[in-house]
Amino acid sequence: MLRGFGPLMRSAHAEPSVAVTAAASALAVGAGLGPRSALVALAVGAGQLSIGWSNDWLDRDRDAASRRTDKPLAQREIAPRAVMTAAFVALLVCVVASVALGPASAVVHLIAVSAGWWYNVQAKHTAYSVVPWALAFGLLPAVVTLARPLVRWPAWWLLVAGGLLGAGAHFANALPDIEEDRHTGVDGLPQRLGRRRSVTAATVLVAGGVALVALGTRPRPAGVAIGVVGAVGLLWVGFTSWRGRDRLAFRGIVALLLLLAVGVVTSGAALF
Repeated sequence: MLRGFGPLMRSAHAEPSVAVTAAASALAVGAGLGPRSALVALAVGAGQLSIGWSNDWLDRDRDAASRRTDKPLAQREIAPRAVMTAAFVALLVCVVASVALGPASAVVHLIAVSAGWWYNVQAKHTAYSVVPWALAFGLLPAVVTLARPLVRWPAWWLLVAGGLLGAGAHFANALPDIEEDRHTGVDGLPQRLGRRRSVTAATVLVAGGVALVALGTRPRPAGVAIGVVGAVGLLWVGFTSWRGRDRLAFRGIVALLLLLAVGVVTSGAALF
Protein backbone atom coordinates (compact mmCIF):
# COMPACT_ATOMS: atom_id res chain seq x y z
CA MET A 1 0.00 0.00 0.00
CA LEU A 2 2.78 2.43 0.95
CA ARG A 3 4.62 1.64 -2.30
CA GLY A 4 1.59 2.78 -4.28
CA PHE A 5 1.05 5.99 -2.30
CA GLY A 6 3.82 7.96 -4.02
CA PRO A 7 2.69 7.14 -7.58
CA LEU A 8 -0.93 7.77 -6.58
CA MET A 9 -0.13 11.26 -5.29
CA ARG A 10 1.99 12.03 -8.36
CA SER A 11 -1.09 11.17 -10.45
CA ALA A 12 -3.18 13.72 -8.56
CA HIS A 13 -1.67 16.93 -9.97
CA ALA A 14 -0.79 17.70 -6.37
CA GLU A 15 0.81 21.14 -6.80
CA PRO A 16 -2.18 22.95 -8.36
CA SER A 17 -4.55 20.98 -6.11
CA VAL A 18 -2.74 22.18 -2.98
CA ALA A 19 -2.54 25.77 -4.25
CA VAL A 20 -6.24 25.98 -5.16
CA THR A 21 -7.20 24.42 -1.82
CA ALA A 22 -4.95 26.82 0.08
CA ALA A 23 -6.40 29.81 -1.83
CA ALA A 24 -9.97 28.75 -1.00
CA SER A 25 -9.00 28.20 2.64
CA ALA A 26 -7.42 31.65 2.84
CA LEU A 27 -10.58 33.23 1.43
CA ALA A 28 -12.68 31.25 3.93
CA VAL A 29 -10.63 32.57 6.85
CA GLY A 30 -10.86 36.10 5.47
CA ALA A 31 -14.62 35.80 5.03
CA GLY A 32 -15.01 34.89 8.70
CA LEU A 33 -15.93 31.21 8.43
CA GLY A 34 -13.64 30.34 11.32
CA PRO A 35 -13.43 26.58 12.03
CA ARG A 36 -15.67 25.88 9.04
CA SER A 37 -12.74 26.95 6.88
CA ALA A 38 -11.42 23.42 7.43
CA LEU A 39 -14.60 22.08 5.81
CA VAL A 40 -13.98 24.34 2.81
CA ALA A 41 -10.46 22.95 2.57
CA LEU A 42 -11.77 19.37 2.68
CA ALA A 43 -14.43 19.96 0.03
CA VAL A 44 -12.17 21.87 -2.35
CA GLY A 45 -9.18 19.60 -1.80
CA ALA A 46 -11.18 16.44 -2.45
CA GLY A 47 -12.72 17.97 -5.56
CA GLN A 48 -9.31 18.93 -6.92
CA LEU A 49 -7.92 15.45 -6.26
CA SER A 50 -10.85 13.84 -8.06
CA ILE A 51 -10.23 16.04 -11.11
CA GLY A 52 -6.49 15.32 -11.11
CA TRP A 53 -6.85 11.57 -10.78
CA SER A 54 -9.57 11.34 -13.42
CA ASN A 55 -7.41 13.39 -15.78
CA ASP A 56 -4.46 11.01 -15.52
CA TRP A 57 -6.70 7.96 -15.80
CA LEU A 58 -8.38 9.25 -18.96
CA ASP A 59 -5.06 10.32 -20.50
CA ARG A 60 -3.10 7.17 -19.61
CA ASP A 61 -2.90 5.83 -23.16
CA ARG A 62 -1.95 9.20 -24.65
CA ASP A 63 0.68 9.73 -21.95
CA ALA A 64 2.11 6.28 -22.65
CA ALA A 65 2.22 7.00 -26.40
CA SER A 66 4.04 10.26 -25.65
CA ARG A 67 6.43 8.43 -23.30
CA ARG A 68 5.67 10.75 -20.40
CA THR A 69 8.16 9.84 -17.68
CA ASP A 70 6.37 12.08 -15.16
CA LYS A 71 3.13 10.10 -15.36
CA PRO A 72 2.96 7.01 -13.09
CA LEU A 73 0.17 5.42 -15.12
CA ALA A 74 2.15 5.78 -18.34
CA GLN A 75 5.14 4.18 -16.60
CA ARG A 76 2.96 1.40 -15.13
CA GLU A 77 3.95 2.32 -11.59
CA ILE A 78 0.33 2.01 -10.46
CA ALA A 79 -2.75 0.19 -11.69
CA PRO A 80 -5.36 2.26 -13.60
CA ARG A 81 -8.09 0.80 -11.40
CA ALA A 82 -6.42 2.19 -8.27
CA VAL A 83 -6.29 5.71 -9.71
CA MET A 84 -9.90 5.68 -10.89
CA THR A 85 -11.08 4.26 -7.55
CA ALA A 86 -9.24 7.08 -5.78
CA ALA A 87 -10.91 9.61 -8.09
CA PHE A 88 -14.41 8.39 -7.23
CA VAL A 89 -13.66 8.15 -3.49
CA ALA A 90 -12.37 11.74 -3.57
CA LEU A 91 -15.47 12.80 -5.49
CA LEU A 92 -17.70 11.20 -2.84
CA VAL A 93 -15.83 13.02 -0.06
CA CYS A 94 -16.17 16.24 -2.07
CA VAL A 95 -19.95 15.82 -2.37
CA VAL A 96 -20.44 15.07 1.35
CA ALA A 97 -18.22 17.95 2.49
CA SER A 98 -19.84 20.36 0.01
CA VAL A 99 -23.34 19.50 1.21
CA ALA A 100 -22.16 20.13 4.80
CA LEU A 101 -21.24 23.69 3.76
CA GLY A 102 -24.86 24.38 2.84
CA PRO A 103 -27.03 23.93 -0.26
CA ALA A 104 -26.00 27.11 -2.09
CA SER A 105 -22.29 26.50 -1.66
CA ALA A 106 -22.71 22.81 -2.53
CA VAL A 107 -24.49 23.55 -5.81
CA VAL A 108 -21.85 26.09 -6.88
CA HIS A 109 -18.94 23.88 -5.87
CA LEU A 110 -20.30 20.78 -7.57
CA ILE A 111 -20.82 22.82 -10.75
CA ALA A 112 -17.16 23.88 -10.52
CA VAL A 113 -15.98 20.30 -9.97
CA SER A 114 -18.22 19.07 -12.78
CA ALA A 115 -16.56 21.63 -15.03
CA GLY A 116 -13.20 20.04 -14.23
CA TRP A 117 -14.50 16.57 -15.09
CA TRP A 118 -16.18 17.96 -18.20
CA TYR A 119 -12.82 19.31 -19.34
CA ASN A 120 -11.13 15.95 -18.74
CA VAL A 121 -13.78 13.92 -20.54
CA GLN A 122 -14.71 16.11 -23.50
CA ALA A 123 -14.00 19.84 -23.50
CA LYS A 124 -10.20 19.53 -23.80
CA HIS A 125 -10.75 18.28 -27.35
CA THR A 126 -12.74 21.34 -28.43
CA ALA A 127 -12.30 25.01 -29.29
CA TYR A 128 -14.06 25.95 -26.01
CA SER A 129 -11.58 24.09 -23.83
CA VAL A 130 -10.94 27.28 -21.86
CA VAL A 131 -14.56 27.50 -20.62
CA PRO A 132 -14.35 24.83 -17.85
CA TRP A 133 -11.18 26.41 -16.43
CA ALA A 134 -12.71 29.89 -16.37
CA LEU A 135 -15.93 28.55 -14.85
CA ALA A 136 -14.27 26.46 -12.14
CA PHE A 137 -11.81 29.16 -11.03
CA GLY A 138 -14.42 31.89 -11.32
CA LEU A 139 -16.83 30.10 -8.99
CA LEU A 140 -14.21 29.38 -6.33
CA PRO A 141 -14.85 32.58 -4.30
CA ALA A 142 -18.60 31.86 -4.36
CA VAL A 143 -18.02 28.40 -2.87
CA VAL A 144 -16.65 30.23 0.17
CA THR A 145 -19.07 33.12 0.50
CA LEU A 146 -22.20 31.03 -0.14
CA ALA A 147 -21.30 28.65 2.68
CA ARG A 148 -23.31 28.80 5.89
CA PRO A 149 -23.68 31.07 7.81
CA LEU A 150 -22.60 33.68 5.20
CA VAL A 151 -24.74 32.69 2.18
CA ARG A 152 -23.88 35.75 0.11
CA TRP A 153 -22.48 36.15 -3.38
CA PRO A 154 -18.96 37.57 -3.48
CA ALA A 155 -18.01 40.88 -5.08
CA TRP A 156 -18.27 40.75 -8.86
CA TRP A 157 -14.59 41.51 -9.33
CA LEU A 158 -13.60 38.38 -7.39
CA LEU A 159 -15.69 36.20 -9.71
CA VAL A 160 -14.35 37.81 -12.88
CA ALA A 161 -10.76 37.82 -11.60
CA GLY A 162 -11.00 34.13 -10.75
CA GLY A 163 -12.32 33.37 -14.22
CA LEU A 164 -9.53 35.32 -15.91
CA LEU A 165 -6.86 33.61 -13.81
CA GLY A 166 -8.36 30.21 -14.56
CA ALA A 167 -8.47 30.91 -18.29
CA GLY A 168 -4.86 32.08 -18.21
CA ALA A 169 -3.83 28.99 -16.26
CA HIS A 170 -5.39 26.81 -18.97
CA PHE A 171 -3.21 28.30 -21.68
CA ALA A 172 -0.10 28.12 -19.49
CA ASN A 173 -0.83 24.52 -18.52
CA ALA A 174 -1.12 23.48 -22.17
CA LEU A 175 2.13 25.12 -23.33
CA PRO A 176 4.61 22.29 -22.59
CA ASP A 177 2.61 19.67 -24.48
CA ILE A 178 1.04 21.54 -27.40
CA GLU A 179 2.82 19.60 -30.14
CA GLU A 180 2.45 16.20 -28.46
CA ASP A 181 -1.22 16.93 -27.78
CA ARG A 182 -1.80 17.63 -31.46
CA HIS A 183 -0.25 14.30 -32.40
CA THR A 184 -2.37 12.39 -29.88
CA GLY A 185 -5.72 13.92 -30.76
CA VAL A 186 -6.09 16.76 -28.25
CA ASP A 187 -7.29 19.80 -30.19
CA GLY A 188 -8.24 22.36 -27.58
CA LEU A 189 -8.03 26.12 -27.99
CA PRO A 190 -4.29 26.39 -27.07
CA GLN A 191 -3.43 23.67 -29.59
CA ARG A 192 -5.38 25.51 -32.26
CA LEU A 193 -3.78 28.87 -31.48
CA GLY A 194 -0.22 27.56 -31.19
CA ARG A 195 2.49 28.31 -28.66
CA ARG A 196 3.12 32.00 -29.41
CA ARG A 197 -0.53 33.04 -29.27
CA SER A 198 -1.14 30.87 -26.21
CA VAL A 199 1.71 32.58 -24.35
CA THR A 200 0.15 35.94 -25.24
CA ALA A 201 -3.31 34.77 -24.16
CA ALA A 202 -2.03 33.44 -20.84
CA THR A 203 -0.18 36.69 -20.10
CA VAL A 204 -3.09 38.98 -21.02
CA LEU A 205 -5.69 36.95 -19.11
CA VAL A 206 -3.61 36.65 -15.94
CA ALA A 207 -2.72 40.35 -16.16
CA GLY A 208 -6.43 41.14 -16.31
CA GLY A 209 -7.08 39.02 -13.24
CA VAL A 210 -4.25 40.66 -11.30
CA ALA A 211 -5.48 44.14 -12.27
CA LEU A 212 -9.02 43.39 -11.10
CA VAL A 213 -7.79 42.10 -7.74
CA ALA A 214 -5.53 45.14 -7.31
CA LEU A 215 -8.33 47.58 -8.17
CA GLY A 216 -10.97 45.79 -6.15
CA THR A 217 -8.87 45.54 -3.00
CA ARG A 218 -9.16 48.13 -0.27
CA PRO A 219 -7.49 50.07 1.27
CA ARG A 220 -5.53 51.61 -1.61
CA PRO A 221 -2.00 50.75 -0.32
CA ALA A 222 -2.92 47.08 -0.24
CA GLY A 223 -4.15 47.27 -3.82
CA VAL A 224 -0.88 48.87 -4.89
CA ALA A 225 1.09 46.13 -3.10
CA ILE A 226 -0.96 43.40 -4.78
CA GLY A 227 -0.46 45.09 -8.13
CA VAL A 228 3.30 45.22 -7.62
CA VAL A 229 3.49 41.57 -6.56
CA GLY A 230 1.29 40.59 -9.49
CA ALA A 231 3.40 42.57 -11.96
CA VAL A 232 6.60 40.95 -10.70
CA GLY A 233 4.95 37.54 -10.90
CA LEU A 234 3.82 38.20 -14.47
CA LEU A 235 7.30 39.28 -15.51
CA TRP A 236 8.70 36.07 -14.05
CA VAL A 237 6.06 33.94 -15.79
CA GLY A 238 6.73 35.69 -19.09
CA PHE A 239 10.47 35.25 -18.73
CA THR A 240 10.22 31.53 -17.94
CA SER A 241 7.87 30.99 -20.90
CA TRP A 242 10.26 32.86 -23.19
CA ARG A 243 13.04 30.58 -21.98
CA GLY A 244 10.89 27.56 -22.86
CA ARG A 245 10.36 26.50 -19.25
CA ASP A 246 6.61 26.23 -19.63
CA ARG A 247 5.91 23.89 -16.71
CA LEU A 248 7.67 26.32 -14.42
CA ALA A 249 5.60 29.17 -15.86
CA PHE A 250 2.39 27.27 -15.07
CA ARG A 251 3.58 26.72 -11.52
CA GLY A 252 4.23 30.44 -11.31
CA ILE A 253 0.63 31.23 -12.27
CA VAL A 254 -0.66 28.75 -9.70
CA ALA A 255 1.55 30.34 -7.03
CA LEU A 256 0.30 33.76 -8.11
CA LEU A 257 -3.28 32.62 -7.57
CA LEU A 258 -2.41 31.67 -4.00
CA LEU A 259 -0.54 34.92 -3.36
CA LEU A 260 -3.46 36.96 -4.66
CA ALA A 261 -5.90 35.12 -2.40
CA VAL A 262 -3.67 35.78 0.62
CA GLY A 263 -3.32 39.40 -0.47
CA VAL A 264 -7.09 39.83 -0.66
CA VAL A 265 -7.49 38.44 2.85
CA THR A 266 -4.68 40.42 4.48
CA SER A 267 -5.75 43.65 2.80
CA GLY A 268 -9.06 43.74 4.62
CA ALA A 269 -10.92 43.88 1.33
CA ALA A 270 -14.70 43.52 1.36
CA LEU A 271 -15.39 40.12 -0.20
CA PHE A 272 -19.09 40.88 -0.69
